Amino acid sequence: MGMKKADIVISSDALFTGLTEKPTSGSIAVLDNKIIGVGSKTEIEHLIGNETRILNYGNQLIMPGFHDFHLHIMFGSLSINSVNLSEAMSAEDVAKKVWEFSKECDEGEWIIGMQWDAGYWDDKQEPHYKILDSMIPNQPVVLFHAEGHYTWVNSKAMSLAGINEDICDPSFGRFERDENGLLTGILYEQAQQVILKEALKLTQSKKEALLKKFLEMTAQFGITSVNDLYAPIDDFIQDYSLYEKLDQQGQLTTRFHITPELDGDLEKAKILRDKYQSKNLQFSGLKQFVDGTVTGHTAYFLEPYSDQPDSYGHPALDAEILVNRVIEADKLGFRIRFHAIGDAAIHLALDAFEQAIAKNGKRDSRHTIEHIEVLDPNDTERFSKLGVMASMQPDHMAASSRDVYSAIIGPKRERNIFLAKNLLSSGAHLCLGTDYPISISLNPMRQIYTAVTRIDNSGDPHNTWLPEQKLTIGEALQAYTAGPAHGSFREHELGTIEVGKFADIIVLDRNLFEVPTHEILETKVQLTMKDGNIVYEKKEVSISEPSS
Repeated sequence: MGMKKADIVISSDALFTGLTEKPTSGSIAVLDNKIIGVGSKTEIEHLIGNETRILNYGNQLIMPGFHDFHLHIMFGSLSINSVNLSEAMSAEDVAKKVWEFSKECDEGEWIIGMQWDAGYWDDKQEPHYKILDSMIPNQPVVLFHAEGHYTWVNSKAMSLAGINEDICDPSFGRFERDENGLLTGILYEQAQQVILKEALKLTQSKKEALLKKFLEMTAQFGITSVNDLYAPIDDFIQDYSLYEKLDQQGQLTTRFHITPELDGDLEKAKILRDKYQSKNLQFSGLKQFVDGTVTGHTAYFLEPYSDQPDSYGHPALDAEILVNRVIEADKLGFRIRFHAIGDAAIHLALDAFEQAIAKNGKRDSRHTIEHIEVLDPNDTERFSKLGVMASMQPDHMAASSRDVYSAIIGPKRERNIFLAKNLLSSGAHLCLGTDYPISISLNPMRQIYTAVTRIDNSGDPHNTWLPEQKLTIGEALQAYTAGPAHGSFREHELGTIEVGKFADIIVLDRNLFEVPTHEILETKVQLTMKDGNIVYEKKEVSISEPSS
């Protein structure tokens, strides 16, 4: 019996397999859901049969599907039907946009908004519930700050959630008050939970509709795998059974890797680990917060905030509890992923992993630290030494208004921001993602552009953060493909274009290695293939159909 012929052969003069830092000319042969051949066009010819579909893409870049290593699936799905406030330039502007959006909402429906950031406002006016009340007094409003760690609500929302002047602050976070000790309508960290419990009572059908829109977006952006990390909002909208339903129906056009909360309940974690092990829906570890955010002054630092000299921030959990949870989870073979933004939080996370090694012995745990915004240079080498992975989202660097961010942390720490190149050069495994919907877009091109230019979202090249930390295009693409595959313990089947791996392949509309840098942001996905199936295709390519 002769060798089976390919279903599809994809060719280009720019094939980036991920095994090297630059593309070469070549072809990929796909049969069913696997890659059965990679080589020159001549070397692949014997795999072409009468029924083979042949796709020729000139000099457009063919590469492995993007793997977003850090996002929030249901939170991101929710954002699709929310009002986007990223372009608002004042508190009144926010209120007007919310009022316009409210006209399309049902009476009494909770209005949800995303991406406001007072750091960019022209008048620097402080947000207050009274500003929202002046335009939307009768419907509850909850607006997530761009960093997702605090919200702005109106008085109707506070009333429905039972928030009044007598309420006490949680252990991590606060109900902001003015100089007279009165509530302002800004809720930080765990204080948000009181509101979200009421605001996020979504029906199963509503969740499913939103999730399907999310999957359409991932296909359009060439994202064939994602890692879904726990966030406090998940307490109210997370629904792994919905993921399972779509998986069983063959509708997961993106691979989901779930990372629920490290909350001390390891029996529950073991059940989830055993339950979710399909090729499209896998348990991938446990996630917890070590601190909060810089602009919310909840990040944890080794030295005081420059604009609040009496505050260092503090850990989200008692340090002893946090370390003990890591040791116990590590002992049972769980991988831990820690949100850590301030240098003290990163140091504490590394200490926890180091103590787990001392107690349980070293193994290939692939524990991971997320964000790593301000890193003490003395801790850089510890990542590689301890086998800890670095998960970063370049857009966070771009999204922060530089003058606001710098005023908070001061010039000394500004030298330690987003040290991606240092971490990569030190031998750490680097993975990139969006943190969507904290990032304004799921589009990987935004992350790649920022990773290779270090320019903030003003677009002004003068606003380049530590240019020596720029990644090359090859490094950025590997950190968006092979890096996350390794980070998900799936390097044997995902992340590079090799024979035997799943056919998760995308084609871009140009060659990123040859275009001017500014064109990265303009780059679109031409084709997305996941598991050998084309799940998205723009019909603007010369295609040779099967010969008769």
